[in-house]
Amino acid sequence: MIRVLVVEDDPVAADAHRMYVERLPGFAVAAVVHTGGAALRLLDRQPVDLVLLDLHLPDGHGLDLVRRMRSAGQSADVVAVTSARDLAVVRQAVSLGVVQYLLKPFTFPSLRDRLERWERYRSDAAGGEASGQDEVDRVLGALRSPQATVLPKGLSGPTLEAVTSALRAAADGGLSAASAAQAAGVSRITARRYLEHLVDTGLAVRSPQYGQVGRPELCYRWSDGAKP
Repeated sequence: MIRVLVVEDDPVAADAHRMYVERLPGFAVAAVVHTGGAALRLLDRQPVDLVLLDLHLPDGHGLDLVRRMRSAGQSADVVAVTSARDLAVVRQAVSLGVVQYLLKPFTFPSLRDRLERWERYRSDAAGGEASGQDEVDRVLGALRSPQATVLPKGLSGPTLEAVTSALRAAADGGLSAASAAQAAGVSRITARRYLEHLVDTGLAVRSPQYGQVGRPELCYRWSDGAKP
């Protein structure tokens, strides 16, 4: 079982990342912490295989945490999950050995793709000696060659991420298709298609919301710990 430490200061995002990881066979969340200091204390107590790391933490930058991990002899691989789009930060992350860099907001298929590719890389690079350059290229290619995320016909990744972000931000209150459409900048019909896709994949739940008159309106909420 691959042990994952989630380091994320936003409780809603932290819970979503935990849920995403737990949907993957062979992965388990060792802990969820909200600061760099808490991450270091946890790593001192128990080993983990992978750190899912937000770069903007209340007690310092995530890359400073990576530096402190390496200085302390912590060898866990790191996947950065962040809204930081500065390419200078990307270069620094690569120089510190961050194995994947995933921009927020992202969907479950995006994270699944990267973690599965990291798992293949980890398995292929477990030991032994490469037979030649082709094998070295194959091992490194498991990390660097993205696979297209397959979505139902007519759905796009950017719009799905916009609707997902709006739904997660709504927290317990949930969203109607009209509210999601306004938040994501799409039509109500389009928003409903994406919301229904999230329901179908277990990431959202829907329920009727009764008003004073007329037919009830469907309300969509981010799922709390749904499994496939």
